[in-house]
Order: sequence, then C-alpha cells, then structure tokens
Amino acid sequence: MNLLTMRALKALGVLAFFGAVVNAQAAYQVATLAGGCFWCMQPPFEGIKGVVKVAVGYTGGSGKDPTYENYARKGHLEAVQIIYDPSQITYSRLLDIFWRQIDPTDSDGQFVDRGPQYRPAIFHHDEEQRRLAEKSREELGRSGRYTKPIRTEILKATIFYPAEEYHQDYYRKSPIQYRAYRSHAGRDNYLERIWGRAGH
Repeated sequence: MNLLTMRALKALGVLAFFGAVVNAQAAYQVATLAGGCFWCMQPPFEGIKGVVKVAVGYTGGSGKDPTYENYARKGHLEAVQIIYDPSQITYSRLLDIFWRQIDPTDSDGQFVDRGPQYRPAIFHHDEEQRRLAEKSREELGRSGRYTKPIRTEILKATIFYPAEEYHQDYYRKSPIQYRAYRSHAGRDNYLERIWGRAGH
C-alpha cells in the first residue's frame, strides 16, 4: 500500500480496518472523483454495496492544508474520496456512477457553481485506474449522449485533504438546506434530461 493510499485511509478514519489483518491492506482501494459541489457527490456513492467509506474534501492543488475559505486560492478542487472493496464493486462501476452525477462537457464548473475549483476530474491512483478512466471517458464520448466533447480531466492523484466536519454528509446533517441548494443548482434537471432520471 503506497503512502498516498495510507494517508487517504487515515484521513477517512478507516485505517483501523487494516490493523488486524495484514491481508486486508490489499483488500480495499481508493477512488478520488471531482464533480462540482461535493455535497452532491457524496450521497450517490453511500449505501452502494462494496463502498466502505465516502468523504468530501479538497485535492489537486499545490497549497497545503486547505480550508473551505482558501482551497480555491490554493488550486484545489472539491472532490470525494471513496474507499471500496474491489471484490464487491469495480472501479469501472464507480466511474459509471460518477458520470451520471455530472456534466462531463463543462470544464469551467458544474451547474450553478462556476470556477476551476468545481470542474470535473478523475484522479487516478495507479496506472490501471488511469487506463480504466480513459477507456470509460472514450466510451462515453462515443455513446452519442452528448453533442459537445467530453472535457473531464484525468489527473494523477495527489494528497486528499478531508473537508471540515460540517461538510461531511451535509445532506444528512442539514437536509433542508441541502435540498434547497440542490433544487436550485440545475443538476437534477440536467441529469434527468440526459439520463432519464435525476442522478441522486
């Protein structure tokens, strides 16, 4: 297990899963995905069989220890990091879920949220993830679902910084505010138009 993965697991509070059984260190893997507002990107992955933990946070920038107040200035994107069991769910399946939450043709933000910190991206943790991400993006581009080119980036994963606690599972902690934001963001209308249903 590389240092980046260990940091991710520690950050997500699931490192204890790996202490008792040595073989378990190879059992779980990490996926890091950016799709605009991280509040909206957490719910679709939670409760999926094989997903162990989902956290929201900041990644992709060069500034250390970003906060909600300064992460954009430090070059980071809002993202989710997913710990999953590949014996129960594949990385390709996680990508399928990811594509159904975003506008992959918009590299200037997502829906009502504008700016580079909200652009969609897949952060690969190894060459296999990179290969699968590129394959998935190419297939989506050939599907004919979009009239514009797919502009979602595929980038090498860097340190993932978990966001402040009040952002974690925001949809559960502040359901009224979350629903109000989501209903006005334009995400659900877009997803229903593209996929035939809202993606949340």
